[in-house]
Amino acid sequence: MVISRLLKSGLAVSVAMSLGYSLATAKELGAELWGTPGDQDAKFMKMTKKMEEMGFVISDPHPHINMGYEKFFGSTKLDNLGFFSTAHDEKVRKLLEKYPELGGFTPFNLHIFKKKGKNTTWVGHLRPEVMADIVGLEDPQARAEWNEIFRPLDQLIIKEMGATKVKNLYFDTLPEKTMMKFVIDVDMDEYDNDVETFAEEFQEQFEEVFEKAGYLIAGYKNIKETYDDMEKEFKYPAYWVYSLCHFPFSNAIFNDVPEAGIFAPCSLYMYLNEEQNKLYIGMPTLANWIKVANITDPEKIKMIENLDKEIVQLFVEKLGAKEID
Repeated sequence: MVISRLLKSGLAVSVAMSLGYSLATAKELGAELWGTPGDQDAKFMKMTKKMEEMGFVISDPHPHINMGYEKFFGSTKLDNLGFFSTAHDEKVRKLLEKYPELGGFTPFNLHIFKKKGKNTTWVGHLRPEVMADIVGLEDPQARAEWNEIFRPLDQLIIKEMGATKVKNLYFDTLPEKTMMKFVIDVDMDEYDNDVETFAEEFQEQFEEVFEKAGYLIAGYKNIKETYDDMEKEFKYPAYWVYSLCHFPFSNAIFNDVPEAGIFAPCSLYMYLNEEQNKLYIGMPTLANWIKVANITDPEKIKMIENLDKEIVQLFVEKLGAKEID
């Protein structure tokens, strides 16, 4: 926790007081966002190069999404909004094999934003402990290994960004349903038992369904191919993650609550269990945004709830998936 790491300097206490946070009454810490005075986009991009040297891989980066909002919707309340889908492929491999649901945050978003009229650039991500809670990871050892992946990254962010402020996002509880999960029966005989043929045909079908419904494919990471390229064994013959986005929805949410961008774009994992002839699919629900980012606007809450329902509907009615617990 960054407050404990900065306690000796007295920074944490002064920051917490200045931001109006009461550590005594906090229930759960959802995210730590580190703030640096001014426009720090150049410093952030320089930092990402050092992340890569540490083994963190940024796939499909999306800098300055705010410019897209201004272009398509005529205005924006943000000077900077960037999503950087990040994963440490080497360190997460064995965890993904044992707990494939971690694909819900592999990659996770390293988030940067700055509001117009404000003098602070904020950088951060959802806490790994909360990611683990959302995907249902209970194994203490696995949780410890997962958390440890993020420790050197957080130290790098604080140092390289020259953070002088901390914004903590507290929440009471996660939603009752933190994940949406599906399974699709696969008859591999239809694809001559060729995994690549199956993957290509299903991906094409998935992308067509979601794009017609107004969603953007903001990124794609072929996990299995990544480990093949690294000459590392991987349990699943097909495993990939889509970064899913809905542009009008994201504009409506992030202009007012840019902190919620720690969840975006949504990582939607899909992996083939060849022994069972089943494709498993999962994604954190958008309801998590309401809780962790403390979204209270009834219109925004309704938008989030509707999108959660629509995604389930698309998988079940258009792609023949069965929703599972």
